[in-house]
Amino acid sequence: MEFKCSDVHLWKQSLSSYKTRIESLNKPNLVSLDEFYTNELPLLLRQRNPNPYITTSDLSKLMQWKLTRGKWRPRLLDFVSSLDEAVVKSASQKSFQSLPDVSKAVLELTVLKGVGPATASAVLAAYAPDVAPFMSDEAMVAALGNSKDYTLKQYLVFVDKLQAKAKVRFSLFNDSLSFDDYGNIFDYGHFKSC
Repeated sequence: MEFKCSDVHLWKQSLSSYKTRIESLNKPNLVSLDEFYTNELPLLLRQRNPNPYITTSDLSKLMQWKLTRGKWRPRLLDFVSSLDEAVVKSASQKSFQSLPDVSKAVLELTVLKGVGPATASAVLAAYAPDVAPFMSDEAMVAALGNSKDYTLKQYLVFVDKLQAKAKVRFSLFNDSLSFDDYGNIFDYGHFKSC
C-alpha cells in the first residue's frame, strides 16, 4: 500500500494482516518477541505508572525483537544487556516524562550505550504509540522514501509526516489509528496499489 493512499479499508486491512506477515517470515523467536513487544511490554509499562520505566531485561528483549526484525548486530545486544539497572530505569523514566516532546524523550534514552534513535523510538512506541512511532526501515521507506538515516533529525521528520497523515485520516474518517499502527501497516513490504 502506498503512504498516500486514502482508502480507509485498505489501511485497516493492512493493519489486520500484520500478525500473519510476522508469522510468514519464519524467523526464529520473532513471533514470541513480537508478542512481547506489542502486547506484554506496553502492559508492563502501564502497570508501572505513575512513574513508568523500562528494565535492563525489558530493553534487552526489545533489542532482540528489533534485531530479529532487521539486521542482526550482536554487539548492540551485548551493550544493552550489560547496562546498569538503575541507569536504564532513570533514563527511561526521564524519557517518558519528557513526552510529548519526542526530541527530548529520544535524547534521554540515547545516553544508554547501544541505544540510538531507532531503538529509542521502539521504547517510546511501546509506551506511547499515539505520540511516538517506531522508526522501522519499512515505515521510513513508505513515509520518507528512504531508511538509511537513523538520526534524531530524520526521526523527527518521520514523526511529523506520520502526525500529518494521522490528522488528515482522523479528520476524513474519524480514524483512531496510532502513529505506530501506521508503521505496522508498512512493515515487511505489505504494499498494495490504492
